[in-house]
Amino acid sequence: MKIKKDTLITIISLIITVGILGAGYWWFNRGTLETAKSVIPSPSPNNEPLSSSESLPPPSSPSSVTAFSPPTTVSQGTTVVIDGSTSMVLVNQALKNRFEQQFPGTQVSINAQGSTNGIKALLEGNIDIAATSRPLNAQEKEQGLVAVPVAEDAIAVIIGFNNGFRKSLSSKEVKEIFQGAIKDWSQLGRASETILVINRPKVSGTHKIFMELALNGEEFAETFNIITMERDATTPILQKLGNNGISYATYSQVAEQQTVRVVPIDGLTPEAANYPYKRQLFYAYKNPPSKQVQAFLGYATSPIGQQIIQDIQ
Repeated sequence: MKIKKDTLITIISLIITVGILGAGYWWFNRGTLETAKSVIPSPSPNNEPLSSSESLPPPSSPSSVTAFSPPTTVSQGTTVVIDGSTSMVLVNQALKNRFEQQFPGTQVSINAQGSTNGIKALLEGNIDIAATSRPLNAQEKEQGLVAVPVAEDAIAVIIGFNNGFRKSLSSKEVKEIFQGAIKDWSQLGRASETILVINRPKVSGTHKIFMELALNGEEFAETFNIITMERDATTPILQKLGNNGISYATYSQVAEQQTVRVVPIDGLTPEAANYPYKRQLFYAYKNPPSKQVQAFLGYATSPIGQQIIQDIQ
């Protein structure tokens, strides 16, 4: 009878031990499960599945514009070579003079072979900065070029001083003149004479912008009364106007000329804020910018540089 009692006690002890172990096992696994749930992302609202294909912000462009700080010092022997737009000759010259004066021992070399030729020289590594009177196109940007706006300008429609036309032209009439629909001054109210239209070459940034602004992006005509200059230069155009010629040029280059007159467009002169043929002028560089490029563009875009440009316009 004593043996049976001992056996019963042993069985009860085993049951209690197993119960304690089972409770511990359950408690341990409960904590682990709660921890796992806390790191599993909750389902998205409306039971929408999670997706890893959502669009990410685009990477920054290698051709994004960099803001250049105004230089405080520039090393002696620094040279900056600029070529490009004939419309920016006065801007280039004014900045060159003051830059070299403020930083003795530096040299700024300037030329004006047209915007497209300047951009080509920049891509080929022959110059430091291209002066351009038109924005860069997509292909030029893809090759690492960046354009920094430095000034606003207007394109003036010009005739010879002794031309008998004394009125304003409408935007529609300008387009018709340069596309060959109007060929005689009598169609505009003055004595009959063939209109000589003098166009700039395609390498000219002013040519491209005038085509966009005045011709709505359409091409110039190739009629008998329209001639295209071989070189993008303003002085030969002014000399060729005579009494029956008409052309276009950056306003700052002709505003003080005594041999030509600027024709108002839609009753507005180029000084007007809403004059229709306004455009930006740019300096373009190739990424990454060299030290001399950073110095010159920092100067050109500084308050001092902007005042210099404003003074000549």
